[in-house]
Amino acid sequence: MPSPERVLTEAEARRIVGECGFRAPASAGSTPRVGVELEWLPVDAEDLARPAPHESVGEVVAALGPLPGSSRITFEPGGQLELSSPAVPGLGACDVLCRDVGVVTAALAAAGVVLVAVGLEPGRPRERVVHNARYDAMEVFFDRDGTAGRTMMRSTAAVQVNVDLGEGAEPERRWRAAHDVGPVLVAAFANSPLARGRPTGWRSARLAVWFDVDPGRTTPVLSGDSGPSSWAEYALSARVMFVRRSDEKSAPTGDDLPFSTWLTTGHPLGWPTAEDLHYHLTTLFPPVRPRGWLELRMIDALPDPWWRVASAVTAALVTEPAIADRVAEATRPVRGRWREAARRGLTDPALRRATVECFRAAIETLNGDGSARDATTAFMDRYVLRGRCPADDRLDAWMRASLVENSPEDGAPAWT
Repeated sequence: MPSPERVLTEAEARRIVGECGFRAPASAGSTPRVGVELEWLPVDAEDLARPAPHESVGEVVAALGPLPGSSRITFEPGGQLELSSPAVPGLGACDVLCRDVGVVTAALAAAGVVLVAVGLEPGRPRERVVHNARYDAMEVFFDRDGTAGRTMMRSTAAVQVNVDLGEGAEPERRWRAAHDVGPVLVAAFANSPLARGRPTGWRSARLAVWFDVDPGRTTPVLSGDSGPSSWAEYALSARVMFVRRSDEKSAPTGDDLPFSTWLTTGHPLGWPTAEDLHYHLTTLFPPVRPRGWLELRMIDALPDPWWRVASAVTAALVTEPAIADRVAEATRPVRGRWREAARRGLTDPALRRATVECFRAAIETLNGDGSARDATTAFMDRYVLRGRCPADDRLDAWMRASLVENSPEDGAPAWT
């Protein structure tokens, strides 16, 4: 909460931001730890176009108790269910989540609820069903710039892969590698081409929505300088979303107030404290976010086993030093092409070439995990080598349904 007088300089703020992002927790060993977070859209089993009642989903989840793998269940504003694994060495998080997902989906299925893994609600936008001071204030802030914020909060779902920063030179290398491979991951795993029942023109309309929310807090960090300094510049340039006055009440700023300006000129509600800065960092959502580890947030929600493929490929491309040079060279032509990846997926020739090489490199690191290797090879054969992504399956299904719905009675093709 703000102070009545200035207590934080810009230099101190930059130091705090850099340390928050890049001060890694104590290592658990030589094998990088990976954590995975999965989101779904809960729907009614008898009508998959209808969101499941949030109260019913909440009651089922509350009755489960601790999950066998200790994954944590939370809900996003539109009722999206999120399951977050602990961080464990290697790809153990996938095994943990498989067990816990099984428990959750079985319990919900018995209650008539299905969890749909897709990046953006393909039908009508969802209503907000989770209410608290943070979400109330976020919605007021985003509404000033249009409707994208409400869509992001209520109707999007993702796979998030969290990886260790490592030690020595590894944090900087992994920070840059995560940004380099970002467009490849977007294009390969895009899974949100529809909204309001129609194609949007994007393979990952979810990412298009996120980028449209508030570019100062959702677009990639420009990583020309070191990781800590780039992150500090990004964070202090971002607008203050709201000023917390207590745990139960937050006040919108009412104007465009970069955090750096709040530091130097204050605000009628007071001057920012270190606590305010820490909270400000939780309101920033770039596709690669440092928090003492790296959160990779650019991947659409995916069904099993494709979310496991996304987790394995992401971890390998970012953390495996044996393929680092190969991945850096493969991604060089497509660095920064986030929007092209979201719009075109692997129909873009340069992105397709980069993705093929990245998948080949990643598969070579999975020799010790036969199930991950087999699933990744299957994904590569089904999608990557054919210049496709899961979104293309959804577009094909939409086209088939449209042709059936609009076909003339004489059976002639609907497009003639």
